[in-house]
Amino acid sequence: MITAAQMRAARALLGIDQRQLAELAGISVPTIQRMEASDGNVRGVIDSLVKVVEALDRAGIELIGDNAVSSGGGRGVRLRQAPLNST
Repeated sequence: MITAAQMRAARALLGIDQRQLAELAGISVPTIQRMEASDGNVRGVIDSLVKVVEALDRAGIELIGDNAVSSGGGRGVRLRQAPLNST
Protein backbone atom coordinates (compact mmCIF):
# COMPACT_ATOMS: atom_id res chain seq x y z
CA MET A 1 0.00 0.00 0.00
CA ILE A 2 2.69 2.52 1.09
CA THR A 3 6.28 2.19 2.23
CA ALA A 4 7.97 4.05 5.06
CA ALA A 5 10.27 5.71 2.50
CA GLN A 6 7.24 6.89 0.52
CA MET A 7 5.74 8.42 3.68
CA ARG A 8 8.94 10.30 4.45
CA ALA A 9 9.31 11.44 0.83
CA ALA A 10 5.68 12.58 0.71
CA ARG A 11 6.18 14.64 3.87
CA ALA A 12 9.33 16.15 2.38
CA LEU A 13 7.50 17.12 -0.82
CA LEU A 14 4.77 18.77 1.24
CA GLY A 15 7.24 20.39 3.63
CA ILE A 16 5.47 19.01 6.70
CA ASP A 17 6.66 17.20 9.81
CA GLN A 18 5.29 14.08 11.48
CA ARG A 19 3.02 16.13 13.74
CA GLN A 20 1.41 17.88 10.79
CA LEU A 21 0.86 14.59 8.94
CA ALA A 22 -0.69 13.11 12.08
CA GLU A 23 -3.08 16.08 12.26
CA LEU A 24 -3.99 15.79 8.57
CA ALA A 25 -4.69 12.07 8.98
CA GLY A 26 -6.43 12.33 12.35
CA ILE A 27 -4.07 9.89 14.06
CA SER A 28 -1.38 10.19 16.75
CA VAL A 29 2.23 11.24 16.23
CA PRO A 30 3.53 7.96 17.76
CA THR A 31 1.49 6.08 15.13
CA ILE A 32 3.19 8.06 12.34
CA GLN A 33 6.57 7.43 13.98
CA ARG A 34 5.94 3.67 14.13
CA MET A 35 4.77 3.62 10.51
CA GLU A 36 7.86 5.47 9.32
CA ALA A 37 10.11 3.13 11.32
CA SER A 38 8.78 0.10 9.41
CA ASP A 39 11.02 -1.80 7.03
CA GLY A 40 9.54 -1.81 3.53
CA ASN A 41 5.76 -1.68 3.48
CA VAL A 42 4.26 0.23 6.39
CA ARG A 43 2.77 -1.99 9.04
CA GLY A 44 -0.08 -0.92 11.24
CA VAL A 45 -3.81 -0.89 11.66
CA ILE A 46 -5.45 -0.80 8.23
CA ASP A 47 -7.75 2.06 9.28
CA SER A 48 -4.73 4.19 10.22
CA LEU A 49 -2.94 3.35 6.97
CA VAL A 50 -6.01 4.34 4.97
CA LYS A 51 -6.26 7.64 6.86
CA VAL A 52 -2.63 8.47 6.04
CA VAL A 53 -2.99 7.55 2.36
CA GLU A 54 -6.21 9.59 2.07
CA ALA A 55 -4.62 12.58 3.84
CA LEU A 56 -1.65 12.48 1.47
CA ASP A 57 -4.01 12.20 -1.50
CA ARG A 58 -5.99 15.25 -0.34
CA ALA A 59 -2.70 17.14 0.01
CA GLY A 60 -1.83 16.36 -3.62
CA ILE A 61 0.50 13.40 -3.23
CA GLU A 62 0.32 10.58 -5.76
CA LEU A 63 1.76 7.29 -4.56
CA ILE A 64 3.53 5.34 -7.30
CA GLY A 65 3.39 1.58 -6.79
CA ASP A 66 5.81 -1.08 -7.98
CA ASN A 67 3.98 -1.72 -11.24
CA ALA A 68 2.75 1.81 -11.93
CA VAL A 69 3.90 3.61 -15.06
CA SER A 70 6.98 5.62 -14.19
CA SER A 71 9.99 6.45 -16.34
CA GLY A 72 12.46 5.08 -13.78
CA GLY A 73 10.43 2.15 -12.44
CA GLY A 74 10.11 1.22 -8.78
CA ARG A 75 8.10 2.90 -6.05
CA GLY A 76 7.90 6.61 -5.40
CA VAL A 77 5.76 9.67 -4.79
CA ARG A 78 4.77 12.54 -6.99
CA LEU A 79 3.24 15.90 -6.14
CA ARG A 80 0.31 16.35 -8.51
CA GLN A 81 0.12 19.55 -10.48
CA ALA A 82 -2.64 21.81 -9.26
CA PRO A 83 -5.51 22.01 -11.76
CA LEU A 84 -5.58 25.20 -13.78
CA ASN A 85 -8.46 27.51 -12.93
CA SER A 86 -10.66 28.25 -15.90
CA THR A 87 -11.73 31.89 -15.94
